Amino acid sequence: MDYEKWIKKVPSELKHDSVWTLQVYRISLYLSEFTWEDIRPIIDGRLYSLSDQLYRSVGSISANITEGYSRRSYKEQARFYEIALGSTRESKDWYFKSRHILGDKIVNHRIKILTKITKLLLTMIKERRSSHDAREPNVDYTINDINPFISDIPIPKSNNVRP
Repeated sequence: MDYEKWIKKVPSELKHDSVWTLQVYRISLYLSEFTWEDIRPIIDGRLYSLSDQLYRSVGSISANITEGYSRRSYKEQARFYEIALGSTRESKDWYFKSRHILGDKIVNHRIKILTKITKLLLTMIKERRSSHDAREPNVDYTINDINPFISDIPIPKSNNVRP
């Protein structure tokens, strides 16, 4: 599903919430949309644990961003953004493990989006933690253009079994 078409389907109540202003929230919520499609062939292969782990880790990203965003102190916000960062990395791991079912094209696409989310979260964490720096030395998470990740989304084929 194209990003612009997806945004039109998002309920206005979500879009009018101030958390919607965070690009990282919108991207992570969008990722969870097509992760739902990604788990179908995994379920078809009867790898229920893998599909559950993948969907939960991706879903946890936007959930922790919204919870952190709702906290008053920067310290608390940073803590939830760090949890979201952990879920982002966990999602990369589960996507890599599912490459034999989903294929390299889909997995590489999802990992690139997760890398963008990682970069955004690291920036947010750094801004909120003056004494604790969550950045990693010598790691470049630069992705200048998000457009290749939000259009022409590869979706796995399934035999129409709904999760």
